[in-house]
Amino acid sequence: MKNITLSMDEDTVKLGREYAKRHNISFNVLVRRLIEQTVKKDNTSWLDDTFDYIDKNIDSSRGITWTREELYRG
Repeated sequence: MKNITLSMDEDTVKLGREYAKRHNISFNVLVRRLIEQTVKKDNTSWLDDTFDYIDKNIDSSRGITWTREELYRG
């Protein structure tokens, strides 16, 4: 594991340490978990990304529509 140095204001560090103590974890574990949750995508995020893409490109079908049966035909 790689060591890093972070800068943070004293109030945030104090609140973070108190939070970690209440949850029986170290401040280091708290920061590590928060960063991991932020940067690592969970297994379902691809689905959210897909729906976001569809929503942004809703008009790209140029008027072509499909029935449910056509979509599931294979």
